[in-house]
Amino acid sequence: MINTSLDQGNAMKALITACLLSLLVIMHGAFAADLKTAKQQGWIGEQNDGYLGLPKNDAPPDVKALVADVNGQRKAQFEQIAARNGIPEAEAARVFAREAAERTLPGNYVQNQSGAWVRK
Repeated sequence: MINTSLDQGNAMKALITACLLSLLVIMHGAFAADLKTAKQQGWIGEQNDGYLGLPKNDAPPDVKALVADVNGQRKAQFEQIAARNGIPEAEAARVFAREAAERTLPGNYVQNQSGAWVRK
């Protein structure tokens, strides 16, 4: 008899690893320093759905463009991960969201489960 809970656990570990590698690829681009700075300044935070968000309503246009660019890349990565693992895209994004929140630096914004922005 196959232990399906063990198989599912291994699959989730593989998914998390793939998501983290995707994050590193996305954040390693030319905009990485700008993203880090925007997060430190509180303009950008990690949403609870795996995407970046704007904790402040009055973010400058270049910050909004950066969020849109990164989110587009994340969506593409989530689609690929979901297809490879036979899971819904939203599930891949949720796993990524948990990992991204854990790796967020202290003082930067994350969105809690109820959708409120909090500083880590």
